[in-house]
Amino acid sequence: MSGTIVLQGRHLESADILRIRDLISGNPNWSRRRLSEALCVEWEWRNASGQMKDMAARSLLVKLQDRGLIELPPRRQTPSNRMAYRRTSQQSWDTAPITGTLGDLGPLTVQEISQDSTARIRFAAALSEFHYLGYRGTVGENLQYTVTDTQNRLLACLLFGSAAWKCQSRDEYIGWNPDQRARNLPLLTNNTRYLIQPWIRVPHLSSWILGRVLRRLSEDWQGKYGHPIALVETFVERERFAGTSYKASNWLCLGTTTGRSRQDRRHTIQVPIKDVYLYPLDRRFRQELAA
Repeated sequence: MSGTIVLQGRHLESADILRIRDLISGNPNWSRRRLSEALCVEWEWRNASGQMKDMAARSLLVKLQDRGLIELPPRRQTPSNRMAYRRTSQQSWDTAPITGTLGDLGPLTVQEISQDSTARIRFAAALSEFHYLGYRGTVGENLQYTVTDTQNRLLACLLFGSAAWKCQSRDEYIGWNPDQRARNLPLLTNNTRYLIQPWIRVPHLSSWILGRVLRRLSEDWQGKYGHPIALVETFVERERFAGTSYKASNWLCLGTTTGRSRQDRRHTIQVPIKDVYLYPLDRRFRQELAA
């Protein structure tokens, strides 16, 4: 390999690739997990709260193998079918229609539940059963929110995870260069799932939920991961949705995606066109992200 490549936000030189090869050849009994942990220790690769970024390291190793630069040891475990697991843990839902006004619902509770194992089961079951994209779990930094009423009925779920590595309209709007993006992408998050249960028909509920969650999102991220969030993005499949809730909550619609997947190295994979929405959480977001 000649030159520098950027993977998972890290700049890798030829010497880095050789060092990874040495780790693999010198430790033939190591698992992929052990390799990723060793890299994190050697590189001091941690997030702002001090946690090792072993999942990012594992993704980096797989991408290097995909490029033919290293040869990883075989997987020791077959990835579990998380969707099958979700089906066995389906919840019993009260699907009686909920209508009326926002005030009729009474006080609502918005909670971040990513460290609450019981709430996460219900969250995962709802997304698996009712969200059109389903749900296979998350990796990397993420926050998970539920909205419940006074009877503890689950009304809505929101998931925030890793931002897209590249998005032309977003990147032009921010005005950052590739090095700044690689350095500061963790200051963005993507609203990857948003579900209001299908039997709920309450005007203005969706925009109310978005407003409440966005007010606390950066502080919650700071508390869990040790750094704030400056900007939130989401991608709305335009043939399915009009983005009404995001528009009502003052998100900015910047344009559309190109209809390509991040795995589309050969320009042959077509995916649905999506509208690109952004919501700044910090008025100085451009200065923060282009630093």
